[in-house]
Parts: sequence; structure tokens; C-alpha cells
Amino acid sequence: MRRYLAEFIGTLLFVTAIFGAVLTQSDLAPLGIGAALIALVYAGGHLSGAHYNPAVSVAVLVRGRLPLADFAPYIAAQLLGGLVGYLLALGMFGDSLDALPAGLDLEGVVFAAFLSELVFTFALGWVVLNVATSRDHPVNSFYGLAIGLTVAAGAIAVGSISGAAFNPAVAVALTVAGVLQWEWIWLYLLAQLLGGALAGLVFRAVEPSDDAVTEEPEEDLRRHEHEHRSRDEQRR
Repeated sequence: MRRYLAEFIGTLLFVTAIFGAVLTQSDLAPLGIGAALIALVYAGGHLSGAHYNPAVSVAVLVRGRLPLADFAPYIAAQLLGGLVGYLLALGMFGDSLDALPAGLDLEGVVFAAFLSELVFTFALGWVVLNVATSRDHPVNSFYGLAIGLTVAAGAIAVGSISGAAFNPAVAVALTVAGVLQWEWIWLYLLAQLLGGALAGLVFRAVEPSDDAVTEEPEEDLRRHEHEHRSRDEQRR
């Protein structure tokens, strides 16, 4: 249960931070969003893996590091967290939310928007799998930075095209808030979930010897620490 609670809290705080950062209308908003994700990934990584994103959960599931029994509860916790995050933002910022961009229209840029969400959600999933689940990077200290900076880079690169959601929980919250249009929710969900699944498939193709495991995050972390110590002892 604590894994699901960690996903709920992390997604809730992340979505709330997104609304606050966007309201600043600052050029630094993407960096603020990335910084929020960095902190939250480090905070919850040992509890749930710190997905905070259904597309990332799809990537980790396909990769073989999320038990199937946990998949639906993770998604539910993330989506609920996103919606509650919007409600918190509504309570904190109130009428200020009227200053948010209204209903991003993708007419004329449908393919570009789809490709933007697909590519950068794939990039996010690819980074997560390599820095947070690979046996080549056990118990490293940079995984949070890599994940948060990937989102910041994506927001800077394609934010003007698609809104740079890269996350179904974020896309749903932004749509409920009116920043994105319901007409295009299918595009976001399809591109993001496909990007996550492709990241998992490509990781398995590139790293076939990195056996899939389905341990709980804290058990997996202890196993990585043991393997890391064993390799250090062998080198000595």
C-alpha cells in the first residue's frame, strides 16, 4: 500500500508544481518543473520507484520490473494524484489559473504534436530504465537528475508544439483545467503510452542479458547494493 501512496503523493505534488511553474509565465518554468521532478524522484524512489507517470509505469512493466499486480494500482494512484494536484492548485491559486493558456489547439500540428509527445515520452522512459533499473547503474546518485532534466529538456524543445505533457496523469489534469482540449486527449494518451511501451521494448532488445525481475523496490535496491559491494570486493 505504501508504494501506491508514494505514487499518489509524488504525482499530486508534481502536478501542483507544474501549475505553479506555468503560472509564473517565466522562461525558467521548464527548469522549475524539472527541478520539482528531480526532488520528488529522489524522495520516493526507494518507496515505489517514483514513476509518477502511467507511461513510465508502462515502460517499467514491459521491461519486466513492475509486477503486473501493481500496474493497475500504480495507474490509479497516479491519475488520482494528478486530479487532486489540480484541485490543490485551484485552491492555492484560485482565479489566477485563468491566466493559464486556454485550450491548446493542435489543429494543423496534429502529427508534430503526436510525434513530440511520442519521442520525448520515449526518451523519458528510456532514461528511467537505463539510470534507475539497469544493472550497469546500481545504486547510483544521478538517476533523479537524469530523469528531471529529461523532462525539462523536452519542455523546452517541444512545449510550444504539444504543451509537453509526456505523462497521461499530467495530460488529464491539464485537460480538466482547460489548458489542453478534450478533443485531443486521445492523442496525448496514445502517444505517451506508446512511447512508454516502446522504451520498454527497446531496452529489452538492447540489454537482453539484463534479466527482468519483479521484486519490490526496496528489496530490489538491497539486491543492487549487495551486487555492487560484491563487485567492489572482487575488484579489490
